[in-house]
Amino acid sequence: MCLVLYQDIFICFPMTFLNCSRHYHTLQKLEKSLEAGNYYEAQQRIKTLHARYLAAKNYAASLDLLHSGATMQLKHDQVTCGVELGILFVETLGKAGRKYDAAALEQIKVLGSSFPRMHVSSTDRRKLIKSSESYLNAKSRAEGFNSFMRAAIRWCIETGGPTRGPKELHDMLSEYMWTQCPDLDLNKAAPHFVRSGHPERYAQAVIEYMIECDPEEVDLVLARSVLLYLTFGNLRDANFLVTEVKAALGDDKYPSSPLMQFIKYLLLTLERDALPLLHTLRENYKDHLQRDPLLVEYVDNIAERFYGEQRKTGLQRVFGDFIKMFSE
Repeated sequence: MCLVLYQDIFICFPMTFLNCSRHYHTLQKLEKSLEAGNYYEAQQRIKTLHARYLAAKNYAASLDLLHSGATMQLKHDQVTCGVELGILFVETLGKAGRKYDAAALEQIKVLGSSFPRMHVSSTDRRKLIKSSESYLNAKSRAEGFNSFMRAAIRWCIETGGPTRGPKELHDMLSEYMWTQCPDLDLNKAAPHFVRSGHPERYAQAVIEYMIECDPEEVDLVLARSVLLYLTFGNLRDANFLVTEVKAALGDDKYPSSPLMQFIKYLLLTLERDALPLLHTLRENYKDHLQRDPLLVEYVDNIAERFYGEQRKTGLQRVFGDFIKMFSE
């Protein structure tokens, strides 16, 4: 077994002592090349060695090389290079036939933690000029992080991990997209917040976004967030979210609208076996749900999740509307 120490982390792989020594010196040379600012040269060297290792089916050496190379590139703020090697690392896990386990998850988390960050408030992020270097760099980092983590989550799901992906990775992805994306956009982080197992963090993000967003869309923000939890059958955290938002905003600032009435009654309805009542709610608040087509989609999904109601296809909806038009 070969123990390679990099940034206080031992990575263990089976190699002969000679190969391990050569491999370690290769990593040292790559580190020196990066320290000298030769990022492209180092990247090409890593990819060439990776191809050789892959041809020889030396997956252990290839995985170590890619992991170390990606971490080093990210350490030097070379996000494009780091993401390329990180995704190659995930792809090589698949080629090696590696199954999901705690060790692989930890390696992915180390890579995720290596991404550079900016430390600014949401208010300051909104002030970034979209053509500025700071904005473009932040956008590139967020997109790269998203690409790498989504690839990693997909690998985890496909190789025996949790069916929705590890909560730890969803937590990392939601946090990074919410705090690091230069555009204050909850929609990019929300699907991962609801899978992360940390409803208090999602509630804080929702509250922050409601304070910053257009006042006319405040109720839409909360409705989307509550309904998203419910599409996963998570009634507990949907209620928790409403409670936290009410406590943070107070009665005077908590949105009051027909859409919020719908959310209130829906949460009560889902506590019991009351599909007919859900149908009534959906019909009575149809016009308000149509403010955002996504809300209609969510409610259909919720009916299926909680009551087993089969969703209509697009063609069935059109045909149903056609029949209804001539029956009135």
